Amino acid sequence: MTATAPTAPAPPPAGGTGAATPSASRPPAVRRRRLEHGLVFVAPFLLFHLLFLVWPLLLGLKMSLGDDNITGAGGSFVGLDNYVEALGDPDVWSSLWHTVWFTLLSTAPLVLTGLVMALLAHHLRVFQWLWRLSWFAPFLLPSGVVGLLWLWMIYPSDFGLADLLLNSLGLDPGIGWLTDTRYAMLSIVLTTVWWTVGFNFLLYLAALQAIPHHLYEAAELDGAGARQRLRHITLPMLARTTGVVVILQLLASLKIFDQIYIMTGGGPDESTRPILQYVYEAGFTGYRIGYASAVSYVFFALIVIVSLVHLRMTRRSREEAAK
Repeated sequence: MTATAPTAPAPPPAGGTGAATPSASRPPAVRRRRLEHGLVFVAPFLLFHLLFLVWPLLLGLKMSLGDDNITGAGGSFVGLDNYVEALGDPDVWSSLWHTVWFTLLSTAPLVLTGLVMALLAHHLRVFQWLWRLSWFAPFLLPSGVVGLLWLWMIYPSDFGLADLLLNSLGLDPGIGWLTDTRYAMLSIVLTTVWWTVGFNFLLYLAALQAIPHHLYEAAELDGAGARQRLRHITLPMLARTTGVVVILQLLASLKIFDQIYIMTGGGPDESTRPILQYVYEAGFTGYRIGYASAVSYVFFALIVIVSLVHLRMTRRSREEAAK
């Protein structure tokens, strides 16, 4: 019996890495038809995107360059005068600082609390569904309900639940939760953490469930304790989720409006007024739609800068980790 020499594999085509991609092997008519079908499916989304996002964005930019008034007066082109006025307006900078201050105060507690709650819910074995429901349920409440609920709880009088509790313990609270400039912003931060931490908790919980269990089993066989497993397995595997949570939380905190407007109205002494409330007041109370649009675009530029900086930092950290 004679041995048969093995057949050498055919060389890959020049300029390629092997087999041709499926899309390149299709005839042009087939690819064009698939593109047309795809456009048909995405056309409704593109229509709504253009109608409710792109068009208002362009219209707002046009209004920011004019002296439009909500009463219908004005409308003439003023160029960059609104932007110059906004950059020199002390109310813009003070409300912008209140927004940034709220973001700095709320971001870290929202991220860390969501992580701790997810770790507890992931490891609890008794009534696990109850813990998940109770921690996520506040996030489902409307902002008006949350604002009124906490307004009644920390109302600075005998009517407030917090003061009644302190009085029952023999303590005189003497704290103006929403009327003292030292505590008003902190009270709003506490309300926001209770209300919105459930979303971060849900993201972390989903990420924890996606971590392969065999990593923990191998670590236990090597003698790693709970703290070591948390430090060397859990937290590194949650790094990308943490990045997503941080950027989402930064953007959400920068857009603070509802609970402040309901609970303090921007007071006391405008110490909690955010930039979006100032935009609202300039446009719908002062009737200066053009100027309000300019202020909103200044704030929009800030959000874009924050997003780009965070994206750059995240990309750099990933590149360093890959080295």
